[in-house]
Amino acid sequence: MSSLPDHAKLYARLQAGVAELGLAVAPAACEQLLDYLELLVRWNAAYNLTAVRDPGEMVERHLLDSLAVAPFVCGDSLADLGTGAGLPGIPLAILAPERQHVLIDSNGKKTRFLREAVRILGLANVRVEQARVEDARGQYACITARAFATLEEMLRLGGHLLASDGVWLALKGLLKKEEILGVPAGFVVAEVQPLRVPGLGAARHVAIIKRTHAQEHAA
Repeated sequence: MSSLPDHAKLYARLQAGVAELGLAVAPAACEQLLDYLELLVRWNAAYNLTAVRDPGEMVERHLLDSLAVAPFVCGDSLADLGTGAGLPGIPLAILAPERQHVLIDSNGKKTRFLREAVRILGLANVRVEQARVEDARGQYACITARAFATLEEMLRLGGHLLASDGVWLALKGLLKKEEILGVPAGFVVAEVQPLRVPGLGAARHVAIIKRTHAQEHAA
């Protein structure tokens, strides 16, 4: 069990947020999410993994913000590009142990933390890969990317990783029409959905992107 200060309050905060998101999360998974949060807090002091320092704030800005995209995730494999401290990849992996997750980041300190987190949390469905997005290999049914670049740049660097019938979930704040229209040939923004993250006042959206030929096959 997590030894975070105010564990009971954080657990209640997390459970309330999960319920507001409409997700079914077992108590054991909630505890595992807080175990991950504890590791993040502990490593953050030396590794500077996130600018957020307060554990309570991390519940909203990291855990619930990551879990808000869960209803849009599909398929049996997911790659989280530019995962950083494992967001949203690790919370999504805890939520869906049956799905294989690959966390991709080029930063050595961050991937060191991720490997230790995966080991301590016992996440058999997670693999960590230290690589630049453009150098990563494989094909994935779902890709998540948490605003590390514009949609055009994300797809230019990592589009080769999306399976032919896969879904790319780009997590953004506000999305301008110019950015949506600027996606490279071969891809289309199928829709943009607002994400309402409990306790977070800032705007959040997910751009759902597919390959254009996959759209045609489905028609």
